[in-house]
Amino acid sequence: MPTYAYACKDCSHDFEIVQSFSDNSLTSCPECQGTLRKKFNSVGVVFKGSGFYRTDSRDSKGSTVAPAPAAPATPAPAAAAAS
Repeated sequence: MPTYAYACKDCSHDFEIVQSFSDNSLTSCPECQGTLRKKFNSVGVVFKGSGFYRTDSRDSKGSTVAPAPAAPATPAPAAAAAS
């Protein structure tokens, strides 16, 4: 569940609270019963698991993926002559 930060417009009381996404925003300050505003902070992104970094798919000697085999050369089909 996310943590939301609030600040009171009247007494400047700042606090954080853990709320569900479906919960309504708080509207009254627990200190003075004044009006609250929700503070927005930058979101930290955390990439968990493998595959997110360039070095995840490589060992110390180089790429661990074998190169794709070359496709056999086939002649292009002849274009049909216009009648």
